[in-house]
Amino acid sequence: MADLQDRLARIQAKITALKEKDPDLNLFGSESHAYKLNEPLSNQTLTTFENEHQITLPPDYRAFLEQIGNGGTGPYYGLETLEDGLCSSLDYKDKKYGVQTLSEPFPHTDDWIAPGYKEGMSDEDYDAWQELCFQDKEVFGLLRIANFGCGVSINLVVNGPSYGEIWVDDRNNDNGVYPDFYFGNEERLGFLEWYEVWLDKSIEEFE
Repeated sequence: MADLQDRLARIQAKITALKEKDPDLNLFGSESHAYKLNEPLSNQTLTTFENEHQITLPPDYRAFLEQIGNGGTGPYYGLETLEDGLCSSLDYKDKKYGVQTLSEPFPHTDDWIAPGYKEGMSDEDYDAWQELCFQDKEVFGLLRIANFGCGVSINLVVNGPSYGEIWVDDRNNDNGVYPDFYFGNEERLGFLEWYEVWLDKSIEEFE
């Protein structure tokens, strides 16, 4: 636990450092979050959310929500709030466009895309293939944590064998779902690792 506290303190210091280095909001996406973090969530609120969705939030993410903030400053257009993480689409944050199912496990441990795609397939076959890609069950257990843009979301696996890992949902561009290696990392990242790599890379941009 002390280790986690040290890490959160280090991250908090880096958030402050990055904000000071970028007063003009030049970093990609910073105009959206403006280096502001929403109020943290109480332990009780988090427990209610977990009970409601029959999950246990990854401890590092839970600690961030409880001690640093519930969305705001973060990669791409900023971190989503816990509640918005339930939206199937981060471009259309309305429950009528669908809600993520967290109580069922995310089924994948490796890059996944629906089989059967062929270059030059007919529109009809393409539509049928896309329908396979977009079955809800393929993204059960994924909590949306950031909007990459272009219909791509960054997600935290909160249920299933890849629990605690950051995954990309790029089905809108026919690329399926896969672990997030966008920061040049060779290992799969948990939430705080991912967030701190982003902070380090962003701070580097200004040095």
